[in-house]
Amino acid sequence: MLEADSIISSPQLETKGIRHAFFTRQGGASEGIYSSLNGGIGSKDDPQAVTENRRRMAQHLGVDPSHFLVPYQIHSADALTIAFPFLVNERPRTDALVTKTRGIGIGVTGADCGIILFADAQAGVIGAAHAGWKGALTGILETTLQKMEELGASRPAIHSVLGPTISQASYEVGADYRTRFIDSDSSYADFFIPSQRQGHFLFDLPGFIGLRLRAAGVGSFSNLALDTYAREDLFYSYRRMTHRGEADYGRQIAAIALV
Repeated sequence: MLEADSIISSPQLETKGIRHAFFTRQGGASEGIYSSLNGGIGSKDDPQAVTENRRRMAQHLGVDPSHFLVPYQIHSADALTIAFPFLVNERPRTDALVTKTRGIGIGVTGADCGIILFADAQAGVIGAAHAGWKGALTGILETTLQKMEELGASRPAIHSVLGPTISQASYEVGADYRTRFIDSDSSYADFFIPSQRQGHFLFDLPGFIGLRLRAAGVGSFSNLALDTYAREDLFYSYRRMTHRGEADYGRQIAAIALV
């Protein structure tokens, strides 16, 4: 059983019949750079340790481990409706899952990218989305909301919560990156401020995700404001791994279930 300090929750999603968690890196079976609750099947961690970590997460959500579902994420704008569990080695290539089926836990992994959970408690529809800069820019958030509506959700009734994500202070990007956003919409320049390095900027991914969700008409948006890069004690970070020259990195999971 995972301890309370291994899990972060949001009041917006604490509703009867729904369980959710933004799992930290604490409370798992992995060792070394993966210590300890690594949920990343795509990592080079011991597969048995990752399986055990996911079993503990499923137990916390109150679902069978075989019904704890996380896709093969590809930084796309694609979302998938799920009614039945899939095998781990048959994970669909998509960046969001939605369901109205009880007993299924859906989740996404992250290690700096945005991990967002959604719920319309009245309609009994939930979602989980992975939004890095590419997915957020190309429409993964809007696609997730559309898929939830197809299952009967009402957009104004959907609560959305952004879990641990790299903050603007930790996210330096090049000028070409900024140009890509501004070419899409000139107002997106507001999410970039100059960094100390000439020709580089700090990008506000959490702020951009919030803008897109509010513009899409979601009922509420909440940001847990937890920086994956800065909080090594709690979170894995791809960028921190890159800066250190480490061989690999773990992934935290955000997950939600109708129980």
